[in-house]
Amino acid sequence: MKILLIEDNINIIKGLEYTLKNQNYEFFYQTTIKGAQTFLEKTAVDLIILDVTLPDGNGFALYKNTLKPLNIPTIFLTAQDEEDAIVEGLTMGAEDYLTKPFSTKELLARIDKILHRYNKRNICQVQDISFDLDKMIVLKNNQVINLTSLELKLLNLLFLNLNKVVTRSTILDKIWEWTGNDVDDHTITVYFKRIREKLDSDIIITIKGIGYRIDEK
Repeated sequence: MKILLIEDNINIIKGLEYTLKNQNYEFFYQTTIKGAQTFLEKTAVDLIILDVTLPDGNGFALYKNTLKPLNIPTIFLTAQDEEDAIVEGLTMGAEDYLTKPFSTKELLARIDKILHRYNKRNICQVQDISFDLDKMIVLKNNQVINLTSLELKLLNLLFLNLNKVVTRSTILDKIWEWTGNDVDDHTITVYFKRIREKLDSDIIITIKGIGYRIDEK
């Protein structure tokens, strides 16, 4: 399990690195919002521990704009113990909230509880490609593949129908539903060509004249 700490206090970083690695978690940290955003573009994590006050901005804004859309469970960790701040974080959708100073044992207990619940999420694996259907994240050998929103939705459609052909007419209808754009067969071919190139994989099978399929092997 991969845990990312977003925190600029070096003592907290060192302490949690030691504790979490001893619990067999993969530990990563970033000290700024910009660094966290860049890191998450390339690496998927299972849980984030997020400080509210960071050198280049507000942790609540980072959660709202970046973490929540990725559906990454997040624990706010901050010196702010005002009721309004706690309510704000939880109302946004964060999993939990701890104030500094905090008990390491309590933090571990909360992490275990959250990850146990999230481990039940739906992840499909075909060859070296995995699709987290809850987070809408595609990984190849544990590295994030950057797809556009429409490409993700098209790939998601195939993963939701493993071992079944998704017809071109269904895909056309879905693209209209998602974007309002009236596209043709050629455009569909171009979309899937781009997806295949980004995945660098042969998991998408073309059924000539009918549609596309991904087989669970």
